[in-house]
Amino acid sequence: MKQWVELDDRLLNLEETIQWVEEYTGKKVKPSNIMYLIQYGRLKNYGSRGKPLIRLKELKSYYESKHLKKPEDLRDGINWHLAFAEYSEAERTKHVHRLHPYKGKFIPQLVEYFLDDHTDEFKKEVYFQKGDIALYPFCGSGTTLVQANELGLHAVGVDISEFNTLLSNVKVRKHNLVLIAQKIKDLTAKLKRLQKNEPTSAFDEELQEKLKAFNEKHFPSPDFKRWVIEGKINEDEYGREKEQEFMEIFNQLLLKYGIQIKQAKAQSFLDIWYVRSVRQELDLLAEEIKGIKEQDVKEVLYIILSRTARSCRATTHSDLATLKEPVYTPYYCKKHKKICKPVFTTLKWWEYYSEDTLKRLREFDKLRTETFQLCVLGDSRTIDLYQEVKKINPEFAKLIKDKKIKGIFTSPPYLGLIDYHEQHAYAYEIFGFERRDHLEIGSMSMGVGEKQKELYVQDIAQVLHNSKKYLQEDYHVFIVANDKYNLYPKIAELSGMEIVEEFKRPVLCRVEKNREDLYVESIFHLKEKQREKLT
Repeated sequence: MKQWVELDDRLLNLEETIQWVEEYTGKKVKPSNIMYLIQYGRLKNYGSRGKPLIRLKELKSYYESKHLKKPEDLRDGINWHLAFAEYSEAERTKHVHRLHPYKGKFIPQLVEYFLDDHTDEFKKEVYFQKGDIALYPFCGSGTTLVQANELGLHAVGVDISEFNTLLSNVKVRKHNLVLIAQKIKDLTAKLKRLQKNEPTSAFDEELQEKLKAFNEKHFPSPDFKRWVIEGKINEDEYGREKEQEFMEIFNQLLLKYGIQIKQAKAQSFLDIWYVRSVRQELDLLAEEIKGIKEQDVKEVLYIILSRTARSCRATTHSDLATLKEPVYTPYYCKKHKKICKPVFTTLKWWEYYSEDTLKRLREFDKLRTETFQLCVLGDSRTIDLYQEVKKINPEFAKLIKDKKIKGIFTSPPYLGLIDYHEQHAYAYEIFGFERRDHLEIGSMSMGVGEKQKELYVQDIAQVLHNSKKYLQEDYHVFIVANDKYNLYPKIAELSGMEIVEEFKRPVLCRVEKNREDLYVESIFHLKEKQREKLT
């Protein structure tokens, strides 16, 4: 930063702003990143929209107070390289990794670091070679399966969730994209015909026009956002006042178009968390997809429909990740600093996610290797892995039996943090999948008491012990965990393993969290406990 003259009142153009931020953060920055900060009131634009100007002292103040700490400022023992801070969001969510939202997944670059057969100045040892087999006993959304394919490794995953199994296999499987595109076209046409016979589309179109005019008048962007940040306006009071004011317009439109918002009953998740028109459209798409004969096509369309359903829930933008109360009417949105509305039609999201899914599957097709990847449905504590794989892919099962698995890379559920079935409750109801919540390890609903900790230790140790049946003698096990309760030394001991190394990494890009908070997790490297140490 030495070349920057300390003239804090200096105005920087867009190129100079990007240069300053890149030097400060060590990351590549796009013009859209800066425009985002302007749009959301984090930085004030002293120029025009086409030619923004940023005051240097305000830019410095924002990054010094809000941005991530530099490596030298972090606690001892943390491996800054494993933060992968140099990667953009697009790189962290590349191709099929963003096929569907999923809480608790790690970034693909972390998998690459440990599974790749190359060394660099940060990585002193190679753990896996091309052609090896990796095991993923908590498969989740399939990140390890996807990256194993890219790196030329075979990989098998296990998960108790039918939805997770579906998502993981859709990500790694080779698809008939031409046929899928045609089915999407047919479904979209049927969806449009349904909407044409309902007043909802015309209602929603006029509602958006009224909402846009109202927001431009009462919540001018980005000025209003800056007024809130600078404390020049009482956001809560003003938001409530304007929310009530717009409700008069909203109610008039309901009467004009004869719209019924709520569903007749409120018993299931789909009854409660969707407005009536959205539920009708989801039901239509679900029934049409269930009637498709080609199983692979059906499963890809299920993922698109699930992603659509998630974005169309009747909730606020701030509560999309963790639902609180259903919202059926326009509301003041603290995230966007204006009046927003729930979703009344699925078409926009269905079309967007359909196109995005096809694009991501095509991108991955260009990178895939001729290796086996598969996620099987089952409980990793007790599963007969060989027999379950054999039912689906006998050739892969034979490879596992003959070659054996080189190691594990996985992230078990964090104790008391997430209810994994509940986060996709809409999908289970739409598809009629069986829920196995009672088999979740460390579920949030069970809490974090001493009994839960003891049970968690036993369960994870049982998974590792069962997995050892399929591992080579000189195996490597890598477990990504936030071990704030110091449970993994005991887990390793009960598994007949020992922790040979612990990598600590700062998690700087937390999905649906405050991305400016520093969070540290561990990657435990476990190996078989030596015999002399057992005696």
